Amino acid sequence: MLIGYARVSTEEQTTRPQADELRAAGCGTVHHEQASGGDRQRPVLARIVAGTGPGDVLVVVRIDRLARSLAHLLDVIAALEARGAHFRSLHDPIDTASPQGKFTLQVLGAAAELERALIRERTIAGLRTARAQGRIGGNPLLKARDPAARRQVVRARDDSYVAAITARAEDWVPLVRRLRPGLPWQDVLRIVNARLPPGQQRWTLDRLTRAARRYVRDGLLEAHLLDAAPRRPGDGRLVAIVAAIAGADPGLTLRQIGDRLTALHEPTPRGRTTWQASSVRMLLERARAQGLLSPPGS
Repeated sequence: MLIGYARVSTEEQTTRPQADELRAAGCGTVHHEQASGGDRQRPVLARIVAGTGPGDVLVVVRIDRLARSLAHLLDVIAALEARGAHFRSLHDPIDTASPQGKFTLQVLGAAAELERALIRERTIAGLRTARAQGRIGGNPLLKARDPAARRQVVRARDDSYVAAITARAEDWVPLVRRLRPGLPWQDVLRIVNARLPPGQQRWTLDRLTRAARRYVRDGLLEAHLLDAAPRRPGDGRLVAIVAAIAGADPGLTLRQIGDRLTALHEPTPRGRTTWQASSVRMLLERARAQGLLSPPGS
């Protein structure tokens, strides 16, 4: 299935010309988004990528409609390929379903690696030059072990940490509130990361639990969320995970829930790696019977 994506940066612009081209190219569905090209946190694009499956193709008019940096472009394409989907740009020589397009992608990847290597070399050379000239970085008061300077640095680091986890609170706070302590932290972590848009930094178990403990300490989360998760049999754990995914995003279809489980590398009750709608439906029914989910339409 061809899926179109049209983006503009400001409300004064219109996606209509892009949408017309995408429909003319055979896209049955065209999604529209108003967001800066440099902004990686685009909810519409994230939903498109999360909903793709094997054989789907994400189509844009030009590469700059999808990403403004090579790193972001490669991250999105990698996320699509992980789901068996492809990417195509109508005005650029990139179609990851074709050998020529894959070659172009390899060239872009090599260029990105070269760019990173050059940046590293320039940074190292600059540090060497500074040392040769006797310029060594650092705070003179810290070097003198001044207590007030140390306290100031500690406060600054703490403020920076709180600002960082708060800037991404929407990623994890609602899910932690909903899933803990019913699910172990490892499962919560996988669900949090599975919902992140392509290219966004993933959480680690240590970072997620530290953020939750800090929010509990500051009174922003309830203390019982840090309690140990109950022990569940294997199938009971699957029911809880399916209930958590469906409860966190009630609009997901059976196929999309199955795709999330596949992306989480959760085997089916029969040990298979690919989820079918029937298996998801069975687990959802059990979750509702156990009171983990509300009945449909309630």
